[in-house]
Amino acid sequence: MHKEALRRAGAPLNECGLMMHNDEIAAVFEQLADLLEIDNANPFRVRAYRDAARMLRGMSEEAADMLKRGEDLSKLPTIGKDLAEKIGELNKTGRLKALEDLKKSVPAGLADLTRVPGLGPKRVKQLYDDLNIRTPDELRKAAQKGELQKLPGFGEKMEEKLLAYFKADRSQDDRIRLFDAEKIADRLVEHLSAVARKNDITVAGSFRRRKETVGDLDILVASASPEKVMDHFTDFDEISKIDSKGKTRSTVRLRSGMQVDCRIVEKDSYGAALIYFTGSKAHNIKLRKRALARKLKVNEYGVFKGKESVAGRTEKDVYASVDLPFILPELREDRGEIEAAEKGKQPSLVKIGDIRGDLHAHTKATDGKHSVREMALAAKKRGYAYIAITDHTKHVRIAHGLTKARLEKQLDEIDRLNEELSGIRILKSAEVDILADGSLDLPDVILEKLDLAVCAVHFDFDLTPAKQTERLIRAMDHPAFSILAHPTSRLIGERDPMRVEMETLMDAALERGCYFEVNGQPERLDLNDVYCRMARERGLKLALSTDAHSTDQLDFMRFSVDQARRGWVGKKDVINTRSWRELKSLLKR
Repeated sequence: MHKEALRRAGAPLNECGLMMHNDEIAAVFEQLADLLEIDNANPFRVRAYRDAARMLRGMSEEAADMLKRGEDLSKLPTIGKDLAEKIGELNKTGRLKALEDLKKSVPAGLADLTRVPGLGPKRVKQLYDDLNIRTPDELRKAAQKGELQKLPGFGEKMEEKLLAYFKADRSQDDRIRLFDAEKIADRLVEHLSAVARKNDITVAGSFRRRKETVGDLDILVASASPEKVMDHFTDFDEISKIDSKGKTRSTVRLRSGMQVDCRIVEKDSYGAALIYFTGSKAHNIKLRKRALARKLKVNEYGVFKGKESVAGRTEKDVYASVDLPFILPELREDRGEIEAAEKGKQPSLVKIGDIRGDLHAHTKATDGKHSVREMALAAKKRGYAYIAITDHTKHVRIAHGLTKARLEKQLDEIDRLNEELSGIRILKSAEVDILADGSLDLPDVILEKLDLAVCAVHFDFDLTPAKQTERLIRAMDHPAFSILAHPTSRLIGERDPMRVEMETLMDAALERGCYFEVNGQPERLDLNDVYCRMARERGLKLALSTDAHSTDQLDFMRFSVDQARRGWVGKKDVINTRSWRELKSLLKR
């Protein structure tokens, strides 16, 4: 039976001959963890599923491929015998009995409620037990009726916050993180490369502009055999539904829920189609206006003077036809890039090859997966000159934060490794918690021993903008403070950014010789692109870091670089594009 017929029949994945990918398994584990937490399960059990999900999302190899080779998944970090068996069950059947059983006692919709800011699992369970609230919509209606403030621990203020949340624009909620979209896009390109050259396949849209979240995927393929390509595209094993199929365009829905459009174009139109489908809409409108002023017409098929085609094969040719140099996809947001290009003042953007080291990385001493040595050797393998080890401090108990004594022991270990290893320098650091009063979570006697202090907020996110700003500036007043990590503490799709007076905060950092981080963790990407540009324009230099919790996650540097490029950030605007000698000078207060 054809795969599509099997899908429609609701056959299990193994009968369809389909593979369950790491990100799909991770999503199942995350849902199970959410429901277990609501069900008041053992917190260590909940965390085991969350750690496993994080591990799977960061793996470069598919667990299903490892199983096919007979490898023991229980030997992977955070994956024990029980979780390895569950991964095997998912790949064999496409289902997880433990999750199905739990859904019989805990409604699956409650997991969505945990994503509403201010609602942890305990409050979600209280809402369900006391008011039978199962969905965000039922929560909204209860808040509008004033029913929530009657519950113990809620009150009028909490109800007002929830009403404000529901009144806000939630149109971005269905978008997925760039990291998750990237995995799907890579698999689609690999699938299509069987019938087209990879150079003739591009994933366009907001994905190509490297936006932090992606709504759907637009794939362009230049091919003289459109029907062959389209037949192959619609046979992709992750498709759950084919919405439409034509000779040059098809729209499908994947198991993940993501919509994918595939368009086949002629090679002479490929450049014009790339510009059109990469966007943004506002950028393209300005291009069309420039074309009209030159008596030209620009569309997805090319650039035309009357009926004559004058450009379209490459993007460079299309831009040249309207008297512009090529504009990088990351800049195409109508934020002055066309005007800058016209004046020959396009920014020279930072590149991954410019990065000399990573200034935010964790080890298994706290919540990381690898040793100091392993992280250092992985950084060396990537061509870095240095890596800062920044394990959590004691206030972050859930991450087993380091006490003064444990950190001193780690600093001694770093000294020994720096004598032993060549070609990489390990910097002494810590991710130092910023406490409620703005003080730092380490005594001065330890802070003085560090090469740099990467400081962060991990609690009290809901202070007023003035109080939060005051807290952060007070922390920056400490002479050991080097870098403000993930400056707004947001988690994309889970937690809104802290409210701060950003311009005031940046000016304070400039005055004190401090820097802001652009955190490459896929759920953070913090600073955002708008604030990256604000920092650049104010002269505040940035640290592009990964916040890596494993050796594989050092590759997250590409997301930090993407975010910086969207903010017009160049090599000179980034402190870790310098040698250690130059960086050391910059870090002196």
